[in-house]
Amino acid sequence: MKALVLTLLFLLTAPSEAKIYSRCELASVLKQKGQDRYLGQLDYWICMAYYASKFNTQAVDVHRSGYYGIFQIANKHWCTDDKFRPTHGCYKPCSAFIDDDITDDIACAKRIWISHLPRTTWWPWTNNCRGPNMSKWSRGCKG
Repeated sequence: MKALVLTLLFLLTAPSEAKIYSRCELASVLKQKGQDRYLGQLDYWICMAYYASKFNTQAVDVHRSGYYGIFQIANKHWCTDDKFRPTHGCYKPCSAFIDDDITDDIACAKRIWISHLPRTTWWPWTNNCRGPNMSKWSRGCKG
């Protein structure tokens, strides 16, 4: 079973190299896209991307049902794959969240946050990024 999962993950990521951001590089991109206006600060989003995917744009976690991309967007509520076709959410195929362009990941993350579901269902937030002082995540980054 493990070999099958590894083979599937290889096939998903084989066409191109995964983009793995540095902490400050991601901070810069998120700020350019206006993500610093959600949650009140950029640090929460950097923290969530770290714990969700280690900043890897092509991360896929099939062990938690199906989570995709840098923010690990759940197929059950937010994107369409071979298991789920949500009637609400971000109206995108889950495969859209595992390419190197994180523009749609960011747009979907904003939609998820506005829905207030992360407090109960977005595991990177719930398990790691709810603290009052997250400033370490953007400390030392320019711009």
